[in-house]
Amino acid sequence: MNAFGFLAGIHPVLQALLATLFTWAVTAIGAGMVFFFKSLNRKLLDAMLGFAGGVMIAASFWSLLAPSIELAEEVSLPGWLPAVVGFLAGGVFLRLVDRILPHLHLGEPVEKAEGLKTTWKKSVLLILAITLHNIPEGLAVGVAFGAVAAGIPGTSLGAAVALAIGIGLQNFPEGAAVSVPLRREGYSRRKSFFFGQLSGVVEPIAGVIGAAVALSMRSLLPFALAFAAGAMIFVVVEEVIPESQGSGNTHIATLGAMLGFALMMFLDVSLG
Repeated sequence: MNAFGFLAGIHPVLQALLATLFTWAVTAIGAGMVFFFKSLNRKLLDAMLGFAGGVMIAASFWSLLAPSIELAEEVSLPGWLPAVVGFLAGGVFLRLVDRILPHLHLGEPVEKAEGLKTTWKKSVLLILAITLHNIPEGLAVGVAFGAVAAGIPGTSLGAAVALAIGIGLQNFPEGAAVSVPLRREGYSRRKSFFFGQLSGVVEPIAGVIGAAVALSMRSLLPFALAFAAGAMIFVVVEEVIPESQGSGNTHIATLGAMLGFALMMFLDVSLG
């Protein structure tokens, strides 16, 4: 706690805002790669995407599901109930958004855009795809800080900070994955960077909402924690892992996922 004493006296919603501004900043740093490279080595990109998936999987358990189960038992609920219900609800929510929000996965032609049919440009559809990733990430960070302020067993300021660091690290490849392909398609460096960092704007918004919900609805916290976990796992299984494995770099992407999981587990256990 002493290492994060400067955060202890700040309102938890502001803590969540600062944490998610950090994760947004890392997205912007990743997008800034466009000023140095016009293309990214596909093996490197797949390794980074695998790393991002590993971080998200580890964060879903260590920072969200485990506290959800522990809190459920403290309030005399079956430990599995909020974890299962919240987890599935998070996945269903992301599936609904996935079906409605027009978006385009990396490396796909615009004809394969998902969601409602639209005439939006490819750049907008790419941004929306990464934005879809970032909604549960920002929500998870916000709920984590709110849970600490609410005195939830199994949570700590260090663990919430660890989650923000982990999410921030895996945002780096996401920023680059938007900006560099746009540069390759003829956009200026500045425009490509702008679109790349724009995909992370939703995280501070989702983070503030998550912290506010955690503070105002303590009885729903076990469900909220599991909801964020379910939303993140949906994104990993639906998009991050397939994108990292789709170019044939299976072993490299898998190694990246293992390293990402191990790093997030280390951060959560050591800082929490």
